[in-house]
Amino acid sequence: MHSAHHHMHTPQEMETVAGGRVILGLEISLILSYVGAAHDCMVLVHQPPYLEVAHTQGAVTIQCSFSHDGCFSGQPKSLWFRYGADQPENLCSDGCTGDAGKFTVKEALTEGEVSLTINRVTLNDSAIYICGIAFPSSKQPGAKRTGEGTTLVIREMQELHRLHSLLIAILSLLSIYITGALVIFIILSKSKANSLRNKETEDSQKKKSARRIFQEIAQELYSKRHVETRQQPEKGNTYENRRALSSYERP
Repeated sequence: MHSAHHHMHTPQEMETVAGGRVILGLEISLILSYVGAAHDCMVLVHQPPYLEVAHTQGAVTIQCSFSHDGCFSGQPKSLWFRYGADQPENLCSDGCTGDAGKFTVKEALTEGEVSLTINRVTLNDSAIYICGIAFPSSKQPGAKRTGEGTTLVIREMQELHRLHSLLIAILSLLSIYITGALVIFIILSKSKANSLRNKETEDSQKKKSARRIFQEIAQELYSKRHVETRQQPEKGNTYENRRALSSYERP
């Protein structure tokens, strides 16, 4: 009886257990809501900032890529807008899947790629084209995102021809400048080499002339000494002969 009485709960203990369960349920719901907030749907959209084509090109395609994190509710949908000179336009609300219209949209949603092709381009098609990606079944704000826009400029051939002519003129002047600088450098280097050669030849000629002068001086000294040595014994012999003759003539 004592053990059975030990396992029975009083009304106060029952209320404490119930309160603990409520608090635990609140904590679990808070944790779940926090985990759900950490995995909110977030879409990122990338598109080229600038495109420039000639009006004779016929058609131009704007590429748009996207990625998403935590978006698991259904398939995404692509949207296209443009801001021209007149007013903003919502393009391809019907999908633009046909090739006969002004615009053509192609989607590879599983690969994160969509594109918009403007057919029969004219100068009036110059505008800012914006790509948008949305998960329609998701109510989170990050499930809808647009890119920063692609500025499309349609130019006339005359303007492109002027730009090309200007570029060719600048390149020609630059090539002339580089050629002139190279010619001047080659002339200066050759003149410097010639001056060094002339200096070397002058130095060598000076050395040769000094050597020749020393040789001539040495040869002259040698010839004088040789003449003196030859003349001295002749003088001695004549003197002795005169003495012998004088002694012979004397009685």
